[in-house]
Amino acid sequence: MHSPSLWPSPRPLWQAAAEQVIVGAGAPGELSGPWRLLLLGDGSPTRHLRSLTGEEVVVEVIAMAADPNPGTEAPAEVAELEAPLLRRQVWLRCGQHTLAWAESWWNQTQAEQHLQVRSQPIWRSLTANRAELYREVDGLALVDAPALAAGFGAEGPYWSRHYRFFRGGRELTVIREVFSPALEQWLGPVQHTAS
Repeated sequence: MHSPSLWPSPRPLWQAAAEQVIVGAGAPGELSGPWRLLLLGDGSPTRHLRSLTGEEVVVEVIAMAADPNPGTEAPAEVAELEAPLLRRQVWLRCGQHTLAWAESWWNQTQAEQHLQVRSQPIWRSLTANRAELYREVDGLALVDAPALAAGFGAEGPYWSRHYRFFRGGRELTVIREVFSPALEQWLGPVQHTAS
């Protein structure tokens, strides 16, 4: 059985640490309150998407494969994970809407332990049996990629965030989420300019 290939990570056009954006330094354009909550909050994006749309979030796995060389587009925090690495890429859909694309990097042993149901949202996998978990948003970016334009049915750039999950003070995974402009239907317009 052939495993689908990983897509190249989206190209960052602008990026900054979350702390900079929280204090208003350097963000291109204005982020409305709802967009700030989605991008900078430490809540579950799948739970937010379900709350916004009233629809179940369906996770469509694009690829899940070894990633021996994450490349320069990967968040710097990926270097903190213990090799060998595995990367998972998914679409998040609610009804007819494709609302997000995500990729996550894992130590291969941790992935095998926590991603047994591959089509299940990561949050649900990691919090099974009410296990304690800590999320830290590390940065925001405006990104672009042809595959995202095709999947979202809208041209970029797209707002993105990346964060880490910790358990017992150790990094479990680094996750990047890219959000569709279709979310403006629920969150209101967001202006951005790429430099």
